[in-house]
Amino acid sequence: MNFRHQTVLLKETVDALCVKPEGTYVDGTLGGGGHAEAVLQQLNDQGRLIGIDQDEAAIAAAGERLKAFSNITLIRDNYCNMKEALNDLGITGVNGIVLDLGVSSFQLDTPERGFSYQTDAPLDMRMDQRGSITAEDIVNGYSREELFRLIRDYGEDPFAANIAKHITEARERKPIKTTGELVEIIKAAIPMKIRKKGGHPAKQTFQAIRIECNRELDVLKDSLDGMIDLLVPGGRICIITFHSLEDRIVKTTFKKNENPCTCPSEFPVCVCGKRSKGKVITRKPVLPDAEEIAVNPRSKSAKLRVFERGEEQE
Repeated sequence: MNFRHQTVLLKETVDALCVKPEGTYVDGTLGGGGHAEAVLQQLNDQGRLIGIDQDEAAIAAAGERLKAFSNITLIRDNYCNMKEALNDLGITGVNGIVLDLGVSSFQLDTPERGFSYQTDAPLDMRMDQRGSITAEDIVNGYSREELFRLIRDYGEDPFAANIAKHITEARERKPIKTTGELVEIIKAAIPMKIRKKGGHPAKQTFQAIRIECNRELDVLKDSLDGMIDLLVPGGRICIITFHSLEDRIVKTTFKKNENPCTCPSEFPVCVCGKRSKGKVITRKPVLPDAEEIAVNPRSKSAKLRVFERGEEQE
């Protein structure tokens, strides 16, 4: 199957990067290579792009798509290891970073990857198939309380307690092996009248399990400050999120890097010594327009936020 992914907020993201032809840029979630290709088209011979993705299929597909460009380096890794990966290349600062945190169309549309609640497949959900923990391990191994917290916090599902109860009862009879089995269990835990008027009943639980399986929120939270530190003065980081949990982390971290002062409000001057690293460019997130949503319904929940590194301070 070809790696297919419709790039979300393409023009808005690349415009926000303010690409310098001789600059160095990183796409930390390379995917199908859409954002990377648009950046590469603006670079000259001195410019460089490093594409990072933990998905082997993404690296292979992007390599094929971008083979005409000589100034690209592809790395199979998680973006949380960006600093080390760049150090290995002798790069200590970059002009821009892009993260598109959505699940790719390819991952959703390849049944055996186990991301989709629309088809019956093994419960996998690993973005990096070298990872040791699968969705099946989580569904069958986590306690009822752990599943409840997971579905409540990462899925924001009001029926989290009942879903966790149904999962633990079902696996006592036999292990839950496939996405189809899990969907039926979730359906049984949600009242019929809610199922009729809401979206797909399994959507939030599948999101929660996927986030846990890939440590998505922890990775984002632990990586953002370091990525901002990688930017040279005037460099920008552009992040596209697809649900409120990710967006909240990005918004909060950007704000903290713009105004890190922890002094009490009554202090006349700052004495904590924490200095701003730059400024938030997007006071409100950039959203896809109606035309993009019509062409690609999966873009509907996308939000782009941008931060610009400031000048070095004494």
